[in-house]
Amino acid sequence: MFLLAEIVDVPETILIEGIVISVVGYVIVFVALVILYFIFFQISKVLNMQLKSKLRRQGKLSEVADEKDFSIPGEVAAAIGMALYISCQLHDEESNVLTIKKVSRTYSPWSSKIYGLRNLNR
Repeated sequence: MFLLAEIVDVPETILIEGIVISVVGYVIVFVALVILYFIFFQISKVLNMQLKSKLRRQGKLSEVADEKDFSIPGEVAAAIGMALYISCQLHDEESNVLTIKKVSRTYSPWSSKIYGLRNLNR
């Protein structure tokens, strides 16, 4: 490390501070990703518990079906996503074109020139 400071011609303290800052940055990003992973992992469990409690209050959930997992399999989610993608592609391209029609009444206070001139009384 000391050789690198001599080659680059940078003071040793600046090189060490740069390394510390980059390591701390990587650690912060990694910890944030791990925290987000656990949050997203727990969201599915919380939503599943809410669905079970709602069905239990309505009387639609029996004790046998209480252990059932209500999550959607990956194949079903992929099929739904593909169906939505295909249904959006079926429309013609002209549906996004805006048509501007000329207004028959052309006078507007915005286009009036008399309001833009100064009234000089001579």
